[in-house]
Amino acid sequence: RRPPDEEEEAVVAWQEKLFSQFEVDLYQNESACQTPLDRQYHQEILKLEKAGGRKNYRIFTYTDHDRFTNLEEHCQKVTDSSDEVPSYLAQRMATVRRRRQDRRPIEGSSLKSKVITWEPSEEFIKNNHVINTPVQTMYIMGDLGPYGKLGHREYEHVLCTIKVDSNGVITVKPDFTGTKGAYRIEVDGEKRELWMYTIENASAPVQPEDEEREQRVFRDLYSRHKEYLSGLVGSEFEMPLPGALRLFVNGEIVSAQGYEYDNLYVHFFLELPKCWSSPALQQLSGVTQTCATKKVGRDNVAYFCYLFTLEMFFTQEDESEDSLPQWPVLYFEVLSLDFWQRYRVEGYGSLVLPASPGLHTFTIPTWRPVELGTVSELRRFFIGGSPELEDLTYIRIPTTFQGARLSRFGFRTKTTGTVTFRLHCLQQSKAFLETSALRQRMQSVLDRLGGLTQQSSVYNVLEAFRRARRRMQEARRSLPRDLVSTAASAR
Repeated sequence: RRPPDEEEEAVVAWQEKLFSQFEVDLYQNESACQTPLDRQYHQEILKLEKAGGRKNYRIFTYTDHDRFTNLEEHCQKVTDSSDEVPSYLAQRMATVRRRRQDRRPIEGSSLKSKVITWEPSEEFIKNNHVINTPVQTMYIMGDLGPYGKLGHREYEHVLCTIKVDSNGVITVKPDFTGTKGAYRIEVDGEKRELWMYTIENASAPVQPEDEEREQRVFRDLYSRHKEYLSGLVGSEFEMPLPGALRLFVNGEIVSAQGYEYDNLYVHFFLELPKCWSSPALQQLSGVTQTCATKKVGRDNVAYFCYLFTLEMFFTQEDESEDSLPQWPVLYFEVLSLDFWQRYRVEGYGSLVLPASPGLHTFTIPTWRPVELGTVSELRRFFIGGSPELEDLTYIRIPTTFQGARLSRFGFRTKTTGTVTFRLHCLQQSKAFLETSALRQRMQSVLDRLGGLTQQSSVYNVLEAFRRARRRMQEARRSLPRDLVSTAASAR
């Protein structure tokens, strides 16, 4: 059976100092106290001796101010190897003081002026480019030395580490015991003793009135933070008119691959169909830089990473129209430029802007027109140039075409490479805010556009099916009964 002093239980509060036998022996001697903290511990130990001594023996704590906490933070290793060399990041992090960081309050009058720091200092860069969340730490320790030999540093073991950062996140490692059973520590020595300990949350439950008061404080804090963000953003945003839609596209021409010649560039422009418009200063066309290709697998790939921004407005002119409007189309052509400044058309393509918001990635195949015979290919190789389209909208449907059928018979083309686009689409409309408008049949611009959401497209299909079924039933009622019975018997 274990002796009574081998079992110990202690209730520890946050940053509560419980002295170990080593600290009691050390701080009892006033000559060993060098810092103000040491002299404070000396006075506290004298008060404990007058009050009858301390109640804990094996369980003690190191608070956020103790030297052990500083050494433990800066001397931790990733592996258990004795030859471990700290990495560059570990060396940089060792110079960052993570605990008790002083933060100056931001003045309310200078909120908007400090959204962007145009001339950051070295200290600013160090604090913002390295994870530097201020943390307060506390260690619950155990003196696992043999009976009668307490107070030796080599027998001290960390039982639990508690950290609280500036965001209010509490980290307990290892976790509270619960139903997992006790934790085990095996001490190396002559007897190889095995110690078992449990960690329990002894905090008193929160009273209902305290919890309600805390919720009110949180709501007030969130409202203040919302006002703070509104002050940073401002009120310069405009809502589109009812029945209108604003479409933002933050696009990127990522790459082009599979083309015959090197040094590629892409020329593109946006065509706005009926009912669409754009701001006066909006650029609806652009040209990328000339990019040399690199070998990736079996293809030669040119990485452009060319960014562009498009802003468009859709305004519904006639509410009674049954036809669905068209979406804007992005036309582009890929060209090559050689050392002698000769350019060649490598391919044409088009992309219909996506009707749903979010991130979209497209890989568009391209083609180029060709002529019969070898003369055109010799001209393309030696002096550059090749058959071109005078109107780039001929890639899809020409804007000047007014007929019912478009024939491309006799127009010879050749498949070339592909171009990859990455589009981030945002949509702004009052219909998003009006839940009642979404329930009305074909009344909002979202339903009229069709394909904007899966729900609207499915609704259109079901509605068309109901109309067709209704017409079939009306036709059957109008037929003579003898004709219907004859047709049924013939089956």
